[in-house]
Amino acid sequence: MNDMELTLEIARTLDDKRALDLVALDVRHLTVICDYMVIASGRNANNVHAMADAVDDRMAELGLELRRCEGQNEARWVVMDFGRILVHIFNQEERRYYHLERLWDDGTNRLELPFVTEDNP
Repeated sequence: MNDMELTLEIARTLDDKRALDLVALDVRHLTVICDYMVIASGRNANNVHAMADAVDDRMAELGLELRRCEGQNEARWVVMDFGRILVHIFNQEERRYYHLERLWDDGTNRLELPFVTEDNP
């Protein structure tokens, strides 16, 4: 799988765990930190933990190594570094406060997530 396909698989995994406000961005033209970014919210700490664990497990199945993970204990803002892909999983309060996508969404770089349903925006 290429990086975009892996990014979409991460988003699909988060969607399967009922992520809220799921966004996937191509940020190659905006930063050297990573190429793709996935941002999602969880309903509570258990949901945030479950999403992070599911993403880690799925990427391990696909051979993508988790380089670093921060925030898992508090489950307020989990950052997962897969090299060229960064995953941010927030609780809803932290997501509203930091509104991270405003820094990285330039209006043209959102990846289409056709699997996201009306029940799971």
